[in-house]
Amino acid sequence: MKPNLMKKKLLAGQPAMGLSVMIPSPQVVEMAGTLGFDWVLIDMEHGTIGLETVELMAMAAEAAGIAAIVRPPTNASHHIARAMDRGAIGVQVPHVLDAADAARAVAAVKFHPVGTRGLAAGTRPAGYDLKAGLAEYVTAANAETLVCVQVEDGEAVARTAEIAAVPGVDVVFVGPSDLSQSMGFPGDPGAEPVARAIDAVFAAAKKKGRVLGYPVNAKSLEKTKGRGVLYMYTHLSHVLSRGAVGFV
Repeated sequence: MKPNLMKKKLLAGQPAMGLSVMIPSPQVVEMAGTLGFDWVLIDMEHGTIGLETVELMAMAAEAAGIAAIVRPPTNASHHIARAMDRGAIGVQVPHVLDAADAARAVAAVKFHPVGTRGLAAGTRPAGYDLKAGLAEYVTAANAETLVCVQVEDGEAVARTAEIAAVPGVDVVFVGPSDLSQSMGFPGDPGAEPVARAIDAVFAAAKKKGRVLGYPVNAKSLEKTKGRGVLYMYTHLSHVLSRGAVGFV
């Protein structure tokens, strides 16, 4: 398994910029790597991407030298495990409500003795059982895989410290759209109660030594970096819209 350079950057305190892709396209992933993105978010929660395409997009990410992070449809362990077996180097798990949810996510990503992920020699990330050293693969996978948990429900805000304290959690990500909706201000993360909740999540996660995550666009990028956020992504649609301005 190749080193996860994106995770290495984050743990060294350096920002890593990702591109969120909701459509099934390995070609877009290839372009993201060429354009200088550190990682790609393969979004199975909101997009139209199936497992077969996840594998192809993960292959494209590896070829382009960037990290493939999958957002599974739910925080269920089997959804996480199936994404990992397609070659994802990490997951961004939606709707993590408490420490038990976070612990289940870690367990689904990591092999024994860290977690309970099923070990199958014939999977693509394990080299299809064509190479010797399954034990070495387990050690490398446990070290290189990344676990990002999303705090995006009002009830989870007060539990951020316990969520962030779970061993194996690397990134605590605030999902502003769902958080604003759950707090009664759908689509308005700038509403005062929502903004305070976001600050509280960041403070609690930072206190536990976790990397902070948040989505950005061109206007919010510098402000977000100034808040100490290192794990950031922008949507493919934002990149396309900015590029189209000069032509349309």
